[in-house]
Amino acid sequence: MCGIVGYIGSQNAVPIVIKGLKRLEYRGYDSAGIAYLKEGKLHVKKKAGKVQKLQEFLSTNLNTKMAIGHTRWATHGSPSDENAHPHLSMDNSLAIIHNGIIENYSTIKEGLKKRGYKFKSETDTEVLINLISDVKKNENTTLVKAIQLALSQVIGAYSIVVLDVSTPDELIVAKKGSPLLIGVGKNENFIASDAAPFLEYTKDVIYLNDDEIAKITAETINITTVDNQIQTPYIEKMNLELEAIEKGDYETFMLKEIHEQPRAIVETLRGRIASDFSTIHVRGLNENLSFLKTVEKIIIIACGTSWHAGLVGEYLIEGISRIPVEVEYASEFLYRDPLISKNDMVIAISQSGETADTLSALNLAKQKGAFVYGICNVVGSSIARSAGVGTYTHAGPEIGVASTKSFTSQVTVLILISLFLAKLKNNITKEEFHNITKELFSIHNKMTTTLNIIQKEIKEIAALYHHAKNFLYLGRGISFPVALEGALKLKEISYIHAEGYPAAEMKHGPIALIDKNMPTIIIATNKSNYEKVLINAEEIKARSGKLIAIVTQGDTKMHHIADHIIEVPETHNFLTPLITTIPLQLLSYHIASLRGCDVDQPRNLAKSVTVE
Repeated sequence: MCGIVGYIGSQNAVPIVIKGLKRLEYRGYDSAGIAYLKEGKLHVKKKAGKVQKLQEFLSTNLNTKMAIGHTRWATHGSPSDENAHPHLSMDNSLAIIHNGIIENYSTIKEGLKKRGYKFKSETDTEVLINLISDVKKNENTTLVKAIQLALSQVIGAYSIVVLDVSTPDELIVAKKGSPLLIGVGKNENFIASDAAPFLEYTKDVIYLNDDEIAKITAETINITTVDNQIQTPYIEKMNLELEAIEKGDYETFMLKEIHEQPRAIVETLRGRIASDFSTIHVRGLNENLSFLKTVEKIIIIACGTSWHAGLVGEYLIEGISRIPVEVEYASEFLYRDPLISKNDMVIAISQSGETADTLSALNLAKQKGAFVYGICNVVGSSIARSAGVGTYTHAGPEIGVASTKSFTSQVTVLILISLFLAKLKNNITKEEFHNITKELFSIHNKMTTTLNIIQKEIKEIAALYHHAKNFLYLGRGISFPVALEGALKLKEISYIHAEGYPAAEMKHGPIALIDKNMPTIIIATNKSNYEKVLINAEEIKARSGKLIAIVTQGDTKMHHIADHIIEVPETHNFLTPLITTIPLQLLSYHIASLRGCDVDQPRNLAKSVTVE
């Protein structure tokens, strides 16, 4: 993995592919490369480092009508020129770019070595292109047929684009378990791992399905399956504007997306709350009332930030709907033979809709007969299509690798689900349902207020503590997963070690870490356990800890304890994560900026983790 771009048409392909690679930089990568045909020869240029480094390496007068490019996030082999994509077959007749992992590559590689093949890289991708080359020669067949036969031997996930020197007017693409889109233009076609590279050229798109292979020329797109079944391409129109994937007046995408959260919540709620706040309309729920009335257990599967949103969902669904909830790391769910019945609802959460662990866990739940429901942001993504039933967050494109608006949008959807199920099962009074729904409908105003009033304090705190080596984040109840998310944001973009803990658990170990050099952030907005949080704060100060407290506007007690106070507007207890998350995001952002970190593309991370 990580980013794929291809072009075939009447324009000069090289600048289109380079620009496309730059639009995919947000996904995280460590090297970049490009392959093209010129004067009947196959040329590959690739470099470890940024796309800009590759661009400087290329001749400025290149002009070719077909090219493929890739940004790589290392899986097999360290970041290097040799391991960068594209990769060539040993006879230099084929070039490939590849996202995913070939799990049985070592077995295939040993077989190829015995047949005289030699390898220049450590990658599974070079093994795959030589396997395709070997099959093509031995079977004396077309490239499409060779790819079909080769992929039948492969175990793993892939999106590939293959360029053949003998067929200079076509590209072959194939997909399984890793996203691949075809942008359909007039006398030109585009290939990419998401829509960003070709959005300025066309909004017509084909979402390639698993086990499909497409032969693409400038004028035609022919799709078959791995077992040679002819498919009819389905062209969709994207509802996405170019401005949505650009920074605008903001310094970084992350800062832009933090500030976009109030609007993202409005879009997520649009059309889903009745004007009199009496009902919730959520696609996939209204159509399955008979099952949802009898659902016995809900299992939430997710990874990273989405897992934290799922933890918030546990408090919401159990607290509002009174239905038992389990929250699982999707990556662990796969490997422990989970107990799932046909009376269970499994909710899979993923911003991109392409998270490999979550997708695999979702498919496992389907096999066991559970009712599967997807929550994701990207229309047409693998999880959206595999789940069949679910909800889009409508947060808009999220370019920054560290998720921000996707978290609050996912929490918003989980609030809607909680309210819907509570009313369906008669576990909430009309008054409480109305109060929470009405407050949720206007919560974007309090999010905007929060963004406006905390900037000065956040920057001052960041300036004081950006040299710290460790942070501790504490929260009780529904604020505990918010503490986890705050710690994750700091780790992701500033590279400072941080841990989130339930505040009550601090005295069972982490309190040993408290001293004058350990900043602790405590979330103290919940009325239900406020007094207990005050006791935790006193315990920290008694050990000379530096305390940063997030409190409700008008709070007086915490002012006498904490070193720093961040005030946020008051809201319903179940809605506080939508407010308290914002200062934690901004604090991480400003600390990382002061440390000189690349907040949009933090090291070693990828936006969409499409391998297990």
